[in-house]
Amino acid sequence: MGTHLPPGLRTNADVARETGVTPEWITERTGVRVRHVADPGEAASDLAAHAVRAAADAAGIDVGDIGLLVCATSTPDELGPSTACRVQASVGASRAVALDVSAACSGWLFAAKVAHDWLRGTAGIRYAAVVGVEAYSKFLDPADRGTAVLFADGAAAAILAAVDHAHGFTYFSLGSDGTLADHVLIPAGGSRMPADAHTLALGAHRIHMDGRAVSRFITDIFPRLVTEALDRNGLGIRDIDCVVAHQPNPVLLRQIGQDLGIPDGRLVVVGDDVGNIGAACAPYALARAADQHGLRPGDRILLAVFGAGMTWGSALLTWSGAQVRVAPAAPHTALPALAGPADLSDSEGALP
Repeated sequence: MGTHLPPGLRTNADVARETGVTPEWITERTGVRVRHVADPGEAASDLAAHAVRAAADAAGIDVGDIGLLVCATSTPDELGPSTACRVQASVGASRAVALDVSAACSGWLFAAKVAHDWLRGTAGIRYAAVVGVEAYSKFLDPADRGTAVLFADGAAAAILAAVDHAHGFTYFSLGSDGTLADHVLIPAGGSRMPADAHTLALGAHRIHMDGRAVSRFITDIFPRLVTEALDRNGLGIRDIDCVVAHQPNPVLLRQIGQDLGIPDGRLVVVGDDVGNIGAACAPYALARAADQHGLRPGDRILLAVFGAGMTWGSALLTWSGAQVRVAPAAPHTALPALAGPADLSDSEGALP
């Protein structure tokens, strides 16, 4: 596995100045302390290429040996071609089949399922690169406190290959409900609302989110994903060594984890340092768990993801002792410790 965070930073003080709230307000309601921001000239593929190279280095393979490159993103370089093709060209993975998967914050796990089945069913392909990446800063209204406080930029990638039957993915469950697609979206720029002066004036190229509806969705779907995965596999929560989830809001994530009875230290929370980096959240959290929480061969990991669409998914992964290259999180100014789970309801609705 490999990760990449752009060096630019946007602190809570920076966000607060433009959204009309205080840094303490942001910390108490979200837990996010700092966000990484791509340079003006950087696109999603640039961030993803760094992560793929780091993952290939950690795996000890040449990028030329990658036979499949799947990129999960909701902030592509262009509407076409695929961002995966841009990554392929950047890293020199000349023999790879390259394609995108669009499932928003669930995207990396959807992409991992594609790669998993592709490797099992396609002779001659030994390695697949699966990368999640977002450049959300390009699509944010800096004055919208419902989105500007949460979303950020980053990438994380994994190299997948065949392992023995005692390791690897043993279970996937994916889903979607398109009737909820308007809860969080970028309305303009596609074929339904092509770019013009009117859409620009409306700010329709920015992320629009119904925070209350998204928070309700997360509060319902995250516990359901965990309990269904455990029930279908005859497991209890204490049989899981590590829970890796999407990182929509660290305060909300910790609160739900506590309600689920996930033992202390087993729920990985990284959103404090990176914010919501969409399709990169789950693989970044998995890489951080391996790097800092000491995952050992044989550890059982439960992954749970959820995002726009609305989409969701879960998986069970038995760790094989993979190598990891994790980009260091930038230092941030110390902020007051939280007394406990904050009241997430305010006049705007709950921040997801």
